[in-house]
Amino acid sequence: MSLTDAALLEAKLVPPRRPARWVTGAVTLVLAAMLVHTLLTDHRFQWSVVGRYFTESSVVDGLELTLWLTAATMAAGFALGVVLAYVRLWGSPIPRAFAFGYVWLIRSVPLLVQLLFWYELASLYPKLSIGIPFGPSFASADTAHLFSGELAAFVTLTLDVAAFSSEIVRGGILSVDRGQSEAAQALGLGRFRVFRRIVLPQAMPAIVPAGGNLLIGTLKSTSLVSVIAVVDLLYSVQLIYNANFEVIPLLLVATLWYVILTTLLSIGQHYVERYYARGNGGRR
Repeated sequence: MSLTDAALLEAKLVPPRRPARWVTGAVTLVLAAMLVHTLLTDHRFQWSVVGRYFTESSVVDGLELTLWLTAATMAAGFALGVVLAYVRLWGSPIPRAFAFGYVWLIRSVPLLVQLLFWYELASLYPKLSIGIPFGPSFASADTAHLFSGELAAFVTLTLDVAAFSSEIVRGGILSVDRGQSEAAQALGLGRFRVFRRIVLPQAMPAIVPAGGNLLIGTLKSTSLVSVIAVVDLLYSVQLIYNANFEVIPLLLVATLWYVILTTLLSIGQHYVERYYARGNGGRR
């Protein structure tokens, strides 16, 4: 070994210099310090008012309705989404075309437009009836009395979640090797049992991250129901600031609650992802 080779082997490794990293880090710290400074020193935020109304009974009632809408629509919508994904992958041509058309339509129409449509359904169908198709009806109900704001919000969010969750579930299922289901069917297992016991559990690592994002998005989308006077979290603070004109602090109350809820959901999503990642050779 030559002297030059020995010197190279004994030389210390010097990490590469990255001045851009230090510059961007310093700029980020300065911006963060400026943000904290304005939050603490600007009297227009009125943090005392925020603290006074943060646990106001009407705000808590609106928060409970927001949580109920999120949980109910995610449960019903995701269950419907699983069915739609199953139909799109293994259904006969006509149900498959219907499922595709449903997903296409729901994803094409803005959520707010859907919400207003369902809320104004009585203008299109004053009565809903049950009976023989193209024949006499056995029972009917006035749509104006049937479709309240809460029901319109539930139906709209459920249908929206179903469309997006069906694509999430379908993508997760397609990530599973087809040999798994073929081997199970060769053993005599039915298609639905193969889907429920073999394919779906293996698809969960791919479904959970996108499903968690959908859950958080649904939580925030519930704020749209304030447009039709459903007293959710946002509408409850709107009622208060319409009376006392403290707009910014009341909006901060709603903002802080949304931040807290999305943070808790993100933490839960992390642990669910880690649970389903156990069989993939590591933790996330």
